[in-house]
Amino acid sequence: MPLAMTVPILVLSIILIITSLLLTLAILIHKSRGGGMSDLFGGGMSTAFGGSSIAERNLDRITVVVALVWLACIVALLLLWRAVPAA
Repeated sequence: MPLAMTVPILVLSIILIITSLLLTLAILIHKSRGGGMSDLFGGGMSTAFGGSSIAERNLDRITVVVALVWLACIVALLLLWRAVPAA
C-alpha cells in the first residue's frame, strides 16, 4: 500500500476513535428519562426543574455534530479502502 494512501487512513482512523469516545461520553451525559448513567453526573436532580436548559440544547447540538463527523469518517474510510488496489 503506498504511503499516500496509508497516511489518510491512519488519520481518519484516529479521528474515528476519538469521535467514538466523545460520542459515547456525550450520549451518557444527556439528561435521563428515568435512571441511567447520567444520574451519576447529577442528571437526576435536574429533572425537578423541568424544561430544556440551554446547556442541554448545546449538548444536543454537540452530540449531533460529533455524530456527523463520526459518520463522515466511516464513509471516508470506506471510500479509501475501496480505492486501495488488491494485493
